[in-house]
Amino acid sequence: MRLGIISALAEEQHGLLEALQSPSRHFYGMREYTTGKLWEIDAVCVLSRIGKVAAAMTAAILVEKFGVTHIIFTGVAGSGDKNVNVGDIVVADTLIQHDFDASPLFPRFEIPLTGLSSFATDVALTERLAGAARQVTRVHRGLIASGDQFIGKLTQIQAMKADLPDLLAVEMEGAAVAQVCFELGIPFAVIRTISDNANDDAAVDFMHFIKTVASRYAFDVIHNFCKA
Repeated sequence: MRLGIISALAEEQHGLLEALQSPSRHFYGMREYTTGKLWEIDAVCVLSRIGKVAAAMTAAILVEKFGVTHIIFTGVAGSGDKNVNVGDIVVADTLIQHDFDASPLFPRFEIPLTGLSSFATDVALTERLAGAARQVTRVHRGLIASGDQFIGKLTQIQAMKADLPDLLAVEMEGAAVAQVCFELGIPFAVIRTISDNANDDAAVDFMHFIKTVASRYAFDVIHNFCKA
């Protein structure tokens, strides 16, 4: 296994870069890719930056230039369900682009020429990641939605929930990585720590949480995953 670990923000990978053994930094496409060993697993860590295009580009480069065989996206998300609380972790079973709509040419949410509206994560990788996360906090499994907008209003999440009743979390990158991995045949998994309730207080809650909790959770989960 050569594991690619993607996060959108530096705080979401805090500690992982320091844990890399024999790190080597490579600059490509305005990003820094750091290779090395994470607890005996060959790994490449990189910050994608925010948004679907940025995440998709990063995932493709990991595969095509750095030869990763598996990808994990780790970061934070807003809650998409009343039973999913701040501090919980959501491990994706499927991901959907909630802002994708090519209708009437294709059904809403369906990605043209794939026949799919959602992308399933790799079962074995997801099971291992969920097991690692359960050692850290409460874990939920299910649907994560991605889009190129920060969900910071209650009306937004209510409308999204009406369209996607099974929604557990909302973020801005995971489904794009899922599509790239699907098209390239790369096993992938997505894990998100809930930083806010995707409501009118989301922006304040998000920045506080990511600085105080998210980095510790990400480090602990990836450590447990690599040692499993």
